Amino acid sequence: MAATPGATTEKAPAAGAGEVEGEHVKPFTPEKAKEIIMSLQQPAIFCNMAFDWPAQHWTVNHLSEVLRGKQIRFRMGMKRTDTVPQFETTCGSVEAALEDFLSWNCDQPTMSGPFRDYDHSKFWAYADYKYFVSLFDDKADIFQDVIWSDFGFPGRNGRESTLWIGSMGAHTPCHLDSYGCNLVFQVQGRKRWHLFPPEDTPFLYPTRIPYEESSVFSKINVVNPDLKRFPQFCKARRHMVTLNPGQVLFVPRHWWHYVESIDPVTVSINSWIELEEDHQARVEEAITRMLVCALKTAEDPHNTGAWLNPTEVGETSHEVNCRYLNRAVSALFDHYRTSKVVEIQALRTSREDVKKEGSDVHSRTEVEQTGGQDLVLGTGKQEAASPFGPDLVPVILSSEEVPSERGGRFEGDGKDFVGKDGEHSGKLHCTKRQRMMSKSEDAIVEQIASNSTAPSQTFISTDDLLDCLVNPQVTRIVAQLLIQGRSLWF
Repeated sequence: MAATPGATTEKAPAAGAGEVEGEHVKPFTPEKAKEIIMSLQQPAIFCNMAFDWPAQHWTVNHLSEVLRGKQIRFRMGMKRTDTVPQFETTCGSVEAALEDFLSWNCDQPTMSGPFRDYDHSKFWAYADYKYFVSLFDDKADIFQDVIWSDFGFPGRNGRESTLWIGSMGAHTPCHLDSYGCNLVFQVQGRKRWHLFPPEDTPFLYPTRIPYEESSVFSKINVVNPDLKRFPQFCKARRHMVTLNPGQVLFVPRHWWHYVESIDPVTVSINSWIELEEDHQARVEEAITRMLVCALKTAEDPHNTGAWLNPTEVGETSHEVNCRYLNRAVSALFDHYRTSKVVEIQALRTSREDVKKEGSDVHSRTEVEQTGGQDLVLGTGKQEAASPFGPDLVPVILSSEEVPSERGGRFEGDGKDFVGKDGEHSGKLHCTKRQRMMSKSEDAIVEQIASNSTAPSQTFISTDDLLDCLVNPQVTRIVAQLLIQGRSLWF
């Protein structure tokens, strides 16, 4: 394979051997990959960046040998085409070893074992959100099998990663992640990703019930939407792609996503990359947690399982949540102080460099004036070239339309939405924040207008109130006001 600009040549070791087999070319240096990740605002697939990762051999069979009977929690969902999302609070669960999962997934009748109550023809199983540090607590050396440093994050490996193992049909409901951006390495099988840009949030009808820190769910089953109940969803811009083994998907901050396993067995590894915006986002999440827990606990103090995701295992008392909010605000200001010191130091260094450079200007100017008559100094910035190509494929706007009637399932395979050699016809998502916010505000007005013709609801539930109070746009404003008021004391 011919080298592309910015490529780096590496020698790929055989799995577990560490011996050089030959030269392989990666299309992007770690520095270039990170530059792309930190600037790109559209989902994209990196190709040929993880061919030498030992983790590429982490099939379920291999992992079952590594874990040797370790019990893992599987979420059990139904293979159905309902218009209601299958949130974790409505799913069953099974504690089982990977060997048990493999036996059950052979689609043979199981009269015993942990999966005995779940007919394989009617259910799917998903071991999701399995943090490496918990799963491989006695096998720390395995962390080195995942090499996120290839994407410009030195020292980042499996320790900061999460494992996902699923059967066909296993999926996560449509949601956005409050923190960071996401890198997803597909190891075994294929997954279909449905993605929607942040500015389409009003069309996704966000909710915080069930509550899970850092996850904002959509009320809509995006593969089988109820457009009579959620008419604004037809305006959402679906981007769809099928992620194949060996590929790494980049999901930018706050992009909504619904992910489904479309092969009998799938294995994925992901890592959430921290961003500058996360410091304020933690304050927003703390506000959300306090409101949700206060109102829902007051409504029914003995039934937290109905609204609290099983992943939330911490105490939910008001006192604990208040401490959590104060820690988030303190951490934000600590970050501000540190950033300010670094900024001042950088400014001083920059001024010293300018002074030093200025002392040499006179002598250089004389040389340029005598020998550089044809020299032309550019005054404008050169337009940045598109990073897309055969090794970085954009996830573009789906050409499929959402079903127009209730019960019509979305069945696109994602293959038609990526052009040849990474070309695409959709616009890149490099929208300015101001434009994004105004668009969202317009959408809210339209949503209210469209709902005004519906029959009036005489009863407003706690969840209805919460959906307004902890809407991401509202908590962002509340966090900003809280931070502004607190800053008066510093």
